[in-house]
Amino acid sequence: MEPENVPAHLKALAEFVIRHHSDQLRSITLSPDPKLHYPLYIDFAELLDEDPEIAHLVFSKPADYLRFFEDAAIWAHKIVFDKLKSCEKRVEKKFIHLRINVSGSPLECPETFPSIGRVRVKHHGVLLTLKGTVIRSGATKMYEGERTYMCRKCKHMFPVYPELETRNSIVLPSHCPSQRSKPCEGTNFQFVENSIICHDYQEIKIQESTQVLGVGVIPRSILVILKDDLVDIVKAGDDVIVTGILTAKWSPDLKDVRCDLDPVLIANHVRRTNELKSDIDIPDDIIMQFKQFWSEFKDTPLKGRNAILRGICPQVFGLFTVKLAVALTLIGGVQHVDASGTKVRGESHLLLVGDPGTGKSQFLKFAAKLSNRSVITTGLGSTSAGLTVTAVKDGGEWMLEAGALVLADGGLCCIDEFDSMREHDRATIHEAMEQQTISVAKAGLVTTLSTRTIVFGATNPKGHYDPDQSLSVNTTLSGPLLSRFDIVLVLLDTKNPEWDAVVSSHILAEGGLSEEKDTEPLTDIWPLAMLRRYIYFVKGYFKPILTKEAEKVISSYYQLQRRSATQNAARTTVRMLESLIRLAQAHARLMFRNEVTRLDAITAILCIESSMTTSAIVDSVGNALHSNFTENPDLENAKQEKLILDKLRSFDEFPDIISTQEL
Repeated sequence: MEPENVPAHLKALAEFVIRHHSDQLRSITLSPDPKLHYPLYIDFAELLDEDPEIAHLVFSKPADYLRFFEDAAIWAHKIVFDKLKSCEKRVEKKFIHLRINVSGSPLECPETFPSIGRVRVKHHGVLLTLKGTVIRSGATKMYEGERTYMCRKCKHMFPVYPELETRNSIVLPSHCPSQRSKPCEGTNFQFVENSIICHDYQEIKIQESTQVLGVGVIPRSILVILKDDLVDIVKAGDDVIVTGILTAKWSPDLKDVRCDLDPVLIANHVRRTNELKSDIDIPDDIIMQFKQFWSEFKDTPLKGRNAILRGICPQVFGLFTVKLAVALTLIGGVQHVDASGTKVRGESHLLLVGDPGTGKSQFLKFAAKLSNRSVITTGLGSTSAGLTVTAVKDGGEWMLEAGALVLADGGLCCIDEFDSMREHDRATIHEAMEQQTISVAKAGLVTTLSTRTIVFGATNPKGHYDPDQSLSVNTTLSGPLLSRFDIVLVLLDTKNPEWDAVVSSHILAEGGLSEEKDTEPLTDIWPLAMLRRYIYFVKGYFKPILTKEAEKVISSYYQLQRRSATQNAARTTVRMLESLIRLAQAHARLMFRNEVTRLDAITAILCIESSMTTSAIVDSVGNALHSNFTENPDLENAKQEKLILDKLRSFDEFPDIISTQEL
């Protein structure tokens, strides 16, 4: 197209593209495949600064002006193509699509960036941005995006665009659209052979995040249509921000049936935000508070640690072991990838097995509040997808629907009634917890989905808990599945008059207290907001490394367990070694350190010992339900540390576990 024949608005758009995005145009021109559809990314804020009038038209009439912009991009590409005459690698392209990024622009206001549940008719036809999680991902199809017709009277050729809204039906104009001085007004049109242009096409469904909803609000979802270069860039479980044109979809062929309009967003720009799932803003003054807190407890570090743990589920009295386990599980260890690419997960898993009324669900709900991305469900799941993933038929097409573990990727999945899982979940959850992926081969859909999530489960024992039977028998969960959990705590509601008196006094005293204030000093019970920030900060800031002393303690304990375990339990003890390392690293993070010391190793051993009905090290583990905070935790820990090290030294295989020091 020659410059003098280019419409004024097209020329202005092309000049903007050349002026600000010549590098992208050059890269597109030098790409080898002429049949591909290439994206050209522009920032709406930049366009608004350059030409507010065109920016407003792109926002208010995106269906027309985005098409004009793409014509302008093609024309600008031809100019760059002509400038690269000396380059043999240049290839002329036919399809360039403008992708508008609204990040940092005024379009991020609530009117043009609403939650999915607040989409209304007033948003129809404007450039709209929605945020959600992909819950369904359809197969890639081809659809007819353009065909050319010719007027039999004046021979004028014009494009016709099938309407996505009416399932790609063709609507011809009522008369010839030629822009001549004397109107043609022809009504007979002929299809031009080989003029059909096809596009890639995919339907996904996104759902608003439950984290931003109030109690009792049902999360809403909306269909999103991806075309050309946007196809297959997201999968089920991904968090996305989609900018596009809101329209409605219906079937024009149904006679004598009320026509329901289903809202659909035709995407123009898609941004994956998986890396931002746990993004929490932590000001510098808050980090200084953390450092000041630990400087105050420099001589009594475990007293400082317990001050943090008291903030976990403060409405539940005691249960020190459970609160420590919840903290270590949420913080987690460091993921390790060896030279061969084999990955050892850093996320820890926790299972609470206990009688009704022992506070299991309270801990699940509080843990969900501590994580910025969390899904809380029951073993049966709220949909057919359950915990993992399933294939569902929607409109004659098979689509993948993500379950709780996939939706919680990068966060926390709390599963109540863990023993009531569906059969297909029981078969798949082993891979999801250990390899952190779910391999799917259903209804011809073969893929692998990511489940890098912490699993926090709770279940009741089957009938009355029998200490003489194994945990597998008491819970009806298989041994291999139980071995995936780093910590399994059994909470038995045994009769203990002294404990009952203390708990009842605490509950009665709580009833007369006013609401907890967020302005309390950190030396007292930590508020929820501060706990969330602390967990997020230590997970991202510290990458603890084991010291030689910690390695010796963990190695010695592992060898002792291998010696006492039967051959069938060997696999469990191998997993136990990985759990020990993860828990020790998590405790080092909790203690605001970048190295794993002997204290962290001993704490990890005590957590593992609490998971066992019979202990090889500690003479009496006790009931986790009756564990309480001590007045002097540093002194108590020194006694436990000496007991454990003495036990390990008593075996001939480990005469020199650590250098002799005063404990």
